[in-house]
Amino acid sequence: MRILVTGAKGFVGRNLCAQLKNIRDGKARNYGVPVTEVYEYDLDSTQQELDRWCASADFVFNLAGVNRPKDAEEFMAGNFGFASTLLETLRRAGNTCPVMLSSSQQASLTGRFGNSEYGRSKKAGEDLFLRYGEETGAKVLVYRFPNLFGKWCRPNYNSAVATFCNAVANDLPYTVNDPSVELELLYIDDLVDEMIACLKGLEHRCEFDGLEVKPSADGRYCYVPATHRATLGEIVALLDKFAAQPKTLTIPEIPDGSFAKKLYSTYLSYLPKEKVAFPLKMNVDDRGSFTELVHTLNSGQVSINISRPGITKGQHWHNTKWEFFIVVSGHGLIQERKLGTDEVIEFEVSGDDIQCVHMLPGYTHNIINLSETDNLVTVMYCNEVFNPDKPDTYFEPVK
Repeated sequence: MRILVTGAKGFVGRNLCAQLKNIRDGKARNYGVPVTEVYEYDLDSTQQELDRWCASADFVFNLAGVNRPKDAEEFMAGNFGFASTLLETLRRAGNTCPVMLSSSQQASLTGRFGNSEYGRSKKAGEDLFLRYGEETGAKVLVYRFPNLFGKWCRPNYNSAVATFCNAVANDLPYTVNDPSVELELLYIDDLVDEMIACLKGLEHRCEFDGLEVKPSADGRYCYVPATHRATLGEIVALLDKFAAQPKTLTIPEIPDGSFAKKLYSTYLSYLPKEKVAFPLKMNVDDRGSFTELVHTLNSGQVSINISRPGITKGQHWHNTKWEFFIVVSGHGLIQERKLGTDEVIEFEVSGDDIQCVHMLPGYTHNIINLSETDNLVTVMYCNEVFNPDKPDTYFEPVK
């Protein structure tokens, strides 16, 4: 399948083209759709290229448009005008392949968008595409997108999320005029997945009642169902937690599919080089070191322990706390003894044969570096973040 993407260098275009190329090159086999060519049209492309690509395309994504022109008249020229050029080029080529149009909620011309020049230009483009479908029989997919966010989105342009992410990541000033303002938000990866579903005829159809989506199998319009709603205040509060993570080590709750998970990935894409790496506090003594890596809100912490040759660490037990010890480098011995008994269970461990060993509640335990020359490196998971006011750790030798 040969795919033409107009506006290929824009925010949506870059993300869509990158994934289409992954499919083309065999790097993303999960989509189940063949892609042989990706034609990338943008402002630096020629009419000759557009003619050639329109003649051979099997599907067209029209993402080209104008968001913030110097003159309001440019809205109609950039959004309606190019749509006309694209469709006329397809007509001349006799190509009635499916065509998708990237529109906006503002095309509803309702509520706060009632007097939007941008919205009028988008609505004109929608009507043009729908008429084209009626006249030629081509399948037309018109999407009205809400606020978009994700990696590669340009800050201080047309995305509040991009602006806030960039400001917080780079310690720049920003203003939230009304924290209670709620946005409907669509993550770029969810949008791209929907676009690729279009190639298989699996788009989501609807009608619109103002801004409200009315799912309908034979609707004139299309939509992406995986949207989120969040206030500006909620967005900024999450970003502040993300920014504090290198100091607190705490990963906020980011369940699969949640807005928080998608926002965190977006935020990270704006980090400057000097924040990509950050130092950790190593607790060092003559036995080696112990460093906390990650804290979670409800599921404990992960640390890394380094034991020098011949060193024994541990020799303590817990009532409720439990741990995993995972030796990733070196050669060691883990010993555990149930309190009140003389029975010791032992596990010889090595970075050459990685395994996970439970440290059981009510068992005193240790870890011994058996090497005379090499450090023993152990990843340790504990089911709770260490609380110095209630350590639940009691010294007692295993033997």
